[in-house]
Amino acid sequence: MEGKWAFIINPVSGNGKAAEVVPHLKEKIKQYSVQAELLYTERPGHAQEIARQCADNGFDHIITVGGDGTLNEMTQFLLNKKNIITGIIPAGTGNDFIQILGFPDHFSDTDWDTFFSKQTMDLDVGMVNEFHFLNGMGLGFDAEVAAQNYDKDEHVKQGSKNKYVWHILKTLFFFKERNMTIISNGNKSETECFINTIAIGRRFAGGFYLTPRAIANDGLLDVCMIKRLNLIQRLSTLLKVPKGSHIEDEKVHYYQTAALMLEFANKVAFHVDGELHFSARFDVKVMPAALQMIYNPSGNHFFKT
Repeated sequence: MEGKWAFIINPVSGNGKAAEVVPHLKEKIKQYSVQAELLYTERPGHAQEIARQCADNGFDHIITVGGDGTLNEMTQFLLNKKNIITGIIPAGTGNDFIQILGFPDHFSDTDWDTFFSKQTMDLDVGMVNEFHFLNGMGLGFDAEVAAQNYDKDEHVKQGSKNKYVWHILKTLFFFKERNMTIISNGNKSETECFINTIAIGRRFAGGFYLTPRAIANDGLLDVCMIKRLNLIQRLSTLLKVPKGSHIEDEKVHYYQTAALMLEFANKVAFHVDGELHFSARFDVKVMPAALQMIYNPSGNHFFKT
């Protein structure tokens, strides 16, 4: 197979799932006669360093084996580099990003065949302040859920997808909305939001379709803003989110835009592809067609073709 491939592996992703994928990956590399190197991350930020070195050393296929956070980190240096094809072999906990590409959470032999056929699509990338996101960013309730996924030393807590359910239930009772100023499409307004998700993709937290109409190559961000809710309304609305039917609710404001500005009186938690940060001001925009990624054209992807 043509091309020089680098597989950047985060061995701790998905509580060790990435390490379990490696023997199968090695078999497939041999089967498809791929010129490849397997490179392992050793610390936070290492995936970005490895990707930069690989690009400088002539690798034209740079792939991550891990979760959404590792992919986000790896692609930091690859944005708008049209000579490099990238992709992900899912081995995280939530594996939300892989849905955009039309692949399942776990590869079958057919999925490996499709992956190494190297069919690609250009992916839009979101930017918020100095950070980029491939799937989405969130403020409010979903950011607090993300915060619950970290311990006091800012390390991701161990556990399966079920841990997200526990974090969601706990946050339902204690989260308090904050006042926010929004500047979008030339309009300025103030509101208190329970959830404010801005996305390229559709799925979050392992199965919640907060932005069910998002198309990952339309040059637009999908915004789902859910206004202040009482406890009963929170429960009712969240029960609709797995199927995406919440966007019909009168408390939900769903729209598309290329850019928007958000401001708070004080710093608040926000996540980008599940990674936690804090800020009081958010300058959000889209970078159209910023990454060339391997996808599954026959799968349930989120691209227009």
